[in-house]
Amino acid sequence: MSSRAEPKGASRRAVLLPAAAALAAGTLPLPALAQQRPQAGGRNAARSPAPPPGSPATTPLGPVDTIARQALIIDYDTEAVLLEKNADERMPPSSMSKLMTMYVVFDMLKKGRLKLDQELPVSERAWRMGGSKMFVQIGNQVPVEALMRGVVVQSGNDACVVFAEAISGSESQFAELLNQEAKRIGLKDSNFRNATGWPDPEHRMTARDLGRLGKRIIADFPEYYKVYNERSFTWNGISQDNRNPALARVPGADGLKTGHTEEAGYGLTASAKRGDRRLILVMNGLPSMKARAEESERLLEWGFREFENVVLFKAAEVVEEVPVHLGTSRHVPLVGGQDMVVTLPRSWRNKLQARLQYAAPVEAPVLKGQELGKLLVSGQGVPNLELPLLAGADVERLGLLPRIPAVIGSWFAGS
Repeated sequence: MSSRAEPKGASRRAVLLPAAAALAAGTLPLPALAQQRPQAGGRNAARSPAPPPGSPATTPLGPVDTIARQALIIDYDTEAVLLEKNADERMPPSSMSKLMTMYVVFDMLKKGRLKLDQELPVSERAWRMGGSKMFVQIGNQVPVEALMRGVVVQSGNDACVVFAEAISGSESQFAELLNQEAKRIGLKDSNFRNATGWPDPEHRMTARDLGRLGKRIIADFPEYYKVYNERSFTWNGISQDNRNPALARVPGADGLKTGHTEEAGYGLTASAKRGDRRLILVMNGLPSMKARAEESERLLEWGFREFENVVLFKAAEVVEEVPVHLGTSRHVPLVGGQDMVVTLPRSWRNKLQARLQYAAPVEAPVLKGQELGKLLVSGQGVPNLELPLLAGADVERLGLLPRIPAVIGSWFAGS
């Protein structure tokens, strides 16, 4: 197999040894797996804020200080963890839990159970709700589209209660729906007691669950996710700016949600995309809005600067031809089935090694998509990865008469 350049991204291995035995037993260096990505322009690229004091977070590159009590950075595509600190600690998520409220709203819009122009009533309870507000008026009917911006941009607790009562009849029943949906989408350590993140000793999430939830919103509802990038919204004559500091400070930032209570401190779930890479950052327990803004900028810049995504193989690219015993074809192509991408520190790309692992020959019949082996990725300082390799085509078993000479031939070959 000859090497060829990858479009728009990292280059990959120069050569794979063709012999199956060597592939099965040997270790294959993959030189120059990724090209250096250009740094984003502007003031943020030129500036590298000094790390603040604080207990360190764990990263593949070693400890990194952060004053956040909880923190997590994940790569959107590969789900690789770039940084984590107390990421599985159950914490008060404050208004970041409104991401779950909006996940349910977006899902109902997608299924046609809500309409953007549908008007929902404002109860006295919603109107009286404290904290951050959209300033809906008691007895009014408010369109879903406006309420959506009231929650996303203005962080309106009153708008959340309007949604909860319209969807489930009461906020407590809506919290039960949030818990059901959270379990369905894989949030393992979250418990919701209300629609807003209002302080409650049993209302808890983890940074890891918030990262998963952020990814699901981006992936499942791209048509609604763009609202998170809106900088301001005006309702009832009152204009309010989006509180997410990353939108103004980090190139490529386009979401998601801030949070703050006295118990939780200042928090942020943010996402930014540059080129074909997207990162998701979760932080909580910061001491001030200023610290939240500076820390989100510093950590996202660090994530983009220090890591890159490496394309090992494209989805349908043939990794190897595997011998087939008693098949209508003598070989079956081995493919990845999807783009094989790994997230690595930029300094590791020359240390990366890979080897193919599979049993040969494969017994016919072979079904396309059948798992036949693995690509094992390792190296000094490189986390071990296993990526499945699949049959790229069907291979039927030979009929009885054609099988006879094939069997006799294998005898004479000593197999």
